[in-house]
Parts: sequence; structure tokens; C-alpha cells
Amino acid sequence: MSLRREVRGDVLILTLDRPEARNALNAELRDALLQEWLRFRDDVGLRAAVLTGAGSEAFCAGADLKELGAYYRSMTPVQRREQVEREPGLGAITRNFDPRKPTIAAINGACLAGGLEIALACDIRIASSTACFGLPEVRRGILPGAGGTQRLPRALPLGVALQMILTGEAIDADAALRWGLVSQVVPPEALLDRALQVAAAIAANGPLAVRAARDAVYQGLALPLGAALRLEQFHAEPLRSSADAAEGVRAFIEKRPPRFTGT
Repeated sequence: MSLRREVRGDVLILTLDRPEARNALNAELRDALLQEWLRFRDDVGLRAAVLTGAGSEAFCAGADLKELGAYYRSMTPVQRREQVEREPGLGAITRNFDPRKPTIAAINGACLAGGLEIALACDIRIASSTACFGLPEVRRGILPGAGGTQRLPRALPLGVALQMILTGEAIDADAALRWGLVSQVVPPEALLDRALQVAAAIAANGPLAVRAARDAVYQGLALPLGAALRLEQFHAEPLRSSADAAEGVRAFIEKRPPRFTGT
């Protein structure tokens, strides 16, 4: 199987497992990812997910080029455009699908093309010091078509994003941290542990509050500040009368960890 699944407590770990192909996404791996993201979304016992790649060479090198030509030949350009309008994108989470739970990319090597686009679709990115990041599509005569031209300029200063997109050049982990593409850089041997620590910290919080806060952030990004502040209250008010909010107050008073139930 090209995708490994592991559950630790309430955290899901998905590992792209094609190290011989730099964890490139073939049809089997894409389908497996979609099924796992659907399962993650619908499982109330899972509160966060970590996505990483097998081996030390690559997180994901993008779509499997050996299959890409056959895919393009299988449909007309209009048919392909209609398909991407209605179906989940590369790796499922790049388009038309939101698990509505926090996802963390633990980036352990080359994070290129569609691999970077999948990482950009995750909520948090933590990198190994050996990681590198790039969108080399223009060097192949195409453009980043799984969100790269839209998410990268939202994650980086515009000039930096344009330089990466238009030259196809990659940046290293230190540059990614400096420009805010990743939140942390850690030694390779500490990468998964650190990603799991962050996931566990998220999972320990009230699941309704985490989901609402995440929704508020993403929904508010495109709004003027006044409208975004109203949106924030739209999400905040129902939480204040939830059982989890009452439990949070009790736990604070009793000086114990809260036991959230998602109600």
C-alpha cells in the first residue's frame, strides 16, 4: 500500500509511502489519500492529522510524471476543466475538499510541485532542516495548477512567491522559515515528534472551539476587518453556552486538565 495510516490517541498520521519515487502521487496514492481524508473528517474521535513522507529524501515530489501524460490524453481540456471544478484536487485537500480539522505537514525532504501545493493546503507546516521547497512547473512548460499560484502568494511576500513560481527555483528550510512558509525547522530526527507534539496540543483543546476558530480564520481572510469581526462573533457566541465551555471553566477552577466531549 502506498499510504500508511497510524492513529495515536486522537491524532491521525498519514505517511506517503513511495520513497523509491520520492513519494510522488500516482493514481493509487491519490485515491488512498482522498479516502483517508474523508475518514478523518467523519471520525469524531480524530481531532488532528499529521501528513509526512516515507524516508529522508522527500516529503513529496508532486504528481507522478509517468502517469501525467496519460491523464492529459484521456480527456479534452474542457473535460479536464469541468472535472477539476467538481472533484477534490491533488491529494484531495488542495481543492473542493476541507476536512474542517487541523492538518499538519511534517516536511522531511524535497517538497516540490504538487507536494508543496499539498503542504500549502495544510494548516501548519513544520520542516526538517534538510527540507527544500519549490514549484518547478514552469521549467516543464506548465504552471502550478493545484493551488500553487494562489496559496504561495498568500503564504509569502508577493515578490518572493513570484520569484519561486516564475523561475522554478527552490528555497531551503532556513529561507522557508525566514519568509514564514513554515512555522518551525527542527533536526530530521525530531521532525515527527515535534509535529505530533503540536497535533496533541491541538487535540487536547475543545474540538468545537478548534473547528470554529479555524473556520473563522479562513472565512475571515477575504473579508474587510469590520465584516470579519462580525464573523468572529458569529462563531464565538454559540461556543459560550456549550458543554465544553462549561467544562473548561470547571477544569480551570479545579486545577485539572479539561475533559472535552465536543458538545
